[in-house]
Amino acid sequence: QLTDLLQQYATAFRDPMMLQPPEWFKAFIYCEAFLQLPFFPIAAYAFLKGGCRWIRTPAIIYSTHVATTLFAILAHILFHDFSKGEHAGPQTLRERLALLSIYLPYLLIPLLLLFTMLCNPHYKHVEKRKRK
Repeated sequence: QLTDLLQQYATAFRDPMMLQPPEWFKAFIYCEAFLQLPFFPIAAYAFLKGGCRWIRTPAIIYSTHVATTLFAILAHILFHDFSKGEHAGPQTLRERLALLSIYLPYLLIPLLLLFTMLCNPHYKHVEKRKRK
């Protein structure tokens, strides 16, 4: 059952945010559901089709949004005092780094996408000159 799997994950990695998410974390979940998830099929279409330069701006918006939310999540994992919570959170540096390693790919992949959109010559904006 999915609830058992969630409980096992939260226990193994000491991730109380999955069992009792703070309000700000819930806001990120709603952003993911209503902004990020709709982006996936659009981006998949653009990247599979190829040559779709129009994906640059949506990809930049998506990747900066996701990176920004992940910075907050990673800072929470590193600096929050989890000892006062109802569910067990990471206490040692090793436990914090283990939980951090779960969330880190969700930062690295959007940063790679952002880097690609900003630096790859294929996606660079080409100005159209007006004819006189």
